[in-house]
Amino acid sequence: MSKAPTDSPPKRRKRGFERASQLLNGQVRQAGEARGFAVTRLLTHWAEIVGEGTARVARPVKVSYGRHGFGATLTVLTTGANAPMLEMQKEQIREKVNACYGYAAISRIMLTQTAPTGFAEGQAQFDPAPKQKPAPDPQALAEAKALSRGVGDDHLRAALENLGRNVLSRKKR
Repeated sequence: MSKAPTDSPPKRRKRGFERASQLLNGQVRQAGEARGFAVTRLLTHWAEIVGEGTARVARPVKVSYGRHGFGATLTVLTTGANAPMLEMQKEQIREKVNACYGYAAISRIMLTQTAPTGFAEGQAQFDPAPKQKPAPDPQALAEAKALSRGVGDDHLRAALENLGRNVLSRKKR
């Protein structure tokens, strides 16, 4: 029994390693097109397009097109506290997004506000919280300083102290 051509896995054209972005390109494009994003770069490079400050408080949700295909509406998700600031930046965001598309694809930006916790898509945590390092153990600091005391170069001594402090303060499993 022969298999249909759609059942076989896609053939690799390159030898060696491939970029992870190339491997996931099809899935990202498919998920983006389901929400109206013709250019998936808008999803994957949102922080580069609109800037770090805006990307920290907002993210694109969907693009809905009008009847004639031009003049789409970009829906952006944000928290209630940041919505007034983004409302004032709508025109700049629209210009940056249209620069990504290469033409005036987006004519309107609609803001959707949500609570910090709640609905499945409305989880407003856009960036992960920064990791907090525990306070270094004073005994490990002293021991690392004592071990690197004989090194003459200041930069090398500081690097060795940092390495020693990290190794000595590591929790044993």
